[in-house]
Amino acid sequence: MTEHAIIPETGKPRVVIVGGGFAGLELAKKLCSAAVQVVLIDKQNFHTFQPLLYQVATAALEAESIVYPFRKMFDEQDNFYFRLAEVQSVDTLQQVVFTSIGLFRYDYLIIATGATTNFYGNDKIKEKAISIKTIEDALSLRNTILYNFEKALQTDDQEQLNSLMDYVIVGGGPTGVEIAGALSELKKHVFPKDYKELDFVNMDIHLVQSGQELLKGMSQKASAEALHSLEKYGVKVWLNSKVKYYDGRTVLLDTGERLHSHTLIWAAGVTGSLIDGLNKECVVSGNRIKVDEYNRVVGYENVFAVGDIAAMITPEHPHGHPMMAQPAMQQGKLLAKNLKNHLKGKKMSPFKYRDQGSMATIGRNRAVADLKVFGKELRYTGLIAWLIWMVIHLLSIIGFRNKTIVLLNWMFSYFSYDKGMRLIIGEKRENLSTESVAEKAVVN
Repeated sequence: MTEHAIIPETGKPRVVIVGGGFAGLELAKKLCSAAVQVVLIDKQNFHTFQPLLYQVATAALEAESIVYPFRKMFDEQDNFYFRLAEVQSVDTLQQVVFTSIGLFRYDYLIIATGATTNFYGNDKIKEKAISIKTIEDALSLRNTILYNFEKALQTDDQEQLNSLMDYVIVGGGPTGVEIAGALSELKKHVFPKDYKELDFVNMDIHLVQSGQELLKGMSQKASAEALHSLEKYGVKVWLNSKVKYYDGRTVLLDTGERLHSHTLIWAAGVTGSLIDGLNKECVVSGNRIKVDEYNRVVGYENVFAVGDIAAMITPEHPHGHPMMAQPAMQQGKLLAKNLKNHLKGKKMSPFKYRDQGSMATIGRNRAVADLKVFGKELRYTGLIAWLIWMVIHLLSIIGFRNKTIVLLNWMFSYFSYDKGMRLIIGEKRENLSTESVAEKAVVN
């Protein structure tokens, strides 16, 4: 077995990072001064700022403004190497990673593969629904939303018209709430101008949540405010409800309710993105990898996992830390420090999660924010929370150009009540057959 000659040998310990999400990026950046060779492998050549995917999906931002190329990000880091590849498996005995372009030797392996959409074993829903986990998902959803209204103009069948204009969002977490709020703003301010022939009284937005409250994990105040605001915007919220079946046209809830829509947006949960080769004993609920307090995979000495894929079981977090950017970034930073200490023969420090709070935006001048500052819990709603949300997200975006573009787009949208990215480019999800629309089209 020989290594594919794609990374030069430098004589330094090689740290292979699989995945360029929040955790993988922080780790790679913090190893810039370490006496190691950093190799990042990802199937995309860019990092995606996932918290704003919903704004790409709802035509508020262009895709390029929330992605940033790895090579540009690390162009001044001499010990960094990037390879565009898909990881297939690992051999922990031989210490190699098998990929679509060859194999990589490693001294330390960091698994930062993140998570993917969880459809809970329902293949039918997986086939017909649209998730929102990648930039491709967001563009597909945007194309589908716009395409639906173009199709709606071609039919005089009222049932089909309503189905094309209605949207069902599954999942009452931040992503689901934010998509519902964004669609309601499009319904009020944008779509009536673009599609003057359509009556947007017929456009219904449904948000289905399995639990008894929205934004689980946030305060009751935040949950109540989100519910009140969405209902004020005309969103129909279905609490304590689950989707049992979806065939591309009809959504069946476990309560017996039937909702008719050609677009089901799935934001109901995630599951870890595992790679083959690890012992099955280290995989726990949610397809996450069990790690110790140093993010070391249980049963291994030189294999680590960080971010959403890592399950660090503690009394405070019996199911692992929240699958969000905050713990991922903190784990990446600490692991970089621990690896440097380990190479110097020093002790590693255990991970302690510093919860800084959670936020979600609901619509124009409306958001909720549960913040933790210097040990104090601060709760904001309305305009103040919305401004806090905007500032924190703007500062978190990578690249000055991207920050500038996002800020300008937000300012334009705020003062004009418009969304400027209403373009159908690329793939779309069409659960409606073209023939059925054509048969019922009326050409004047």
